[in-house]
Amino acid sequence: MSSDLKRKQQKKINPKPVQLNPNWSLLQQKLKSDSHGNTRKSSNPENPSSILGKRKERPDSEVDVPKINPLSPINDDSSLTDEVAMDCEMVGVSQGTKSALGRVTLVNKWGNVLYDEFVRPVERVVDFRTHISGIRPRDLRKAKDFRVAQTKVAELIKGKILVGHALHNDLKALLLTHPKKDIRDTAEYQPFLKDKTRKSLKHLAAEILGADIQNGEHCPIDDARAAMMLYQKNRKEWEKNVKDQTRMWLKQKKRKPKKKVKEGNASTNHNPVV
Repeated sequence: MSSDLKRKQQKKINPKPVQLNPNWSLLQQKLKSDSHGNTRKSSNPENPSSILGKRKERPDSEVDVPKINPLSPINDDSSLTDEVAMDCEMVGVSQGTKSALGRVTLVNKWGNVLYDEFVRPVERVVDFRTHISGIRPRDLRKAKDFRVAQTKVAELIKGKILVGHALHNDLKALLLTHPKKDIRDTAEYQPFLKDKTRKSLKHLAAEILGADIQNGEHCPIDDARAAMMLYQKNRKEWEKNVKDQTRMWLKQKKRKPKKKVKEGNASTNHNPVV
């Protein structure tokens, strides 16, 4: 009896070790090795590997970083400035080949919108040119009357530096004129030309501003902002060129033209010899 009692007491003092699952053994070894290191990997939120199977993080190249639009205004000042950029979208009237104003947009020198309205042409629209203009039939149902939009645009651009791309098309659609000395056309600016060939606004925006525009339907706000930013980035040199051209024109105007002798006045009277 005494020997059996002693064996039972020894079992209580020295219980038989429990056999652990191999996975738990590996886990305990991992925890011990990590505790002796300088830093614990499990406490580092940026560590992509985790003993508890933390979701694998994507490499930096795959992280979705929001792109900054280079055409975004730098402030929210929508006041009328000395420089105004304009862009228009056209629709087709008559047989569809004739262009008419369908939308007109003006922005100030910071790119903030001054005026942006759909315009109902005088003639019936037969082609909305939606794939380029972005204009749909519903947009013109409550659009501004052409005369109302024309009057407002004329009021806003009067006495201002007018910026845009191929502005003669926009002014023609508006049936307006603007002093040549006050026009800054990115399609005509000499440094923007390549072998005397005009570049598209899309090309200039991508090359100089790093902006991606006119992919499918055009946005006149983005186009006007792009033209204004192109002007602002080159404003100092651009204005110098304008002054030089104006000075040269005035010099040529002051030069007195050579008097041309008309054939009728060149004849002289001769008395007949008797």
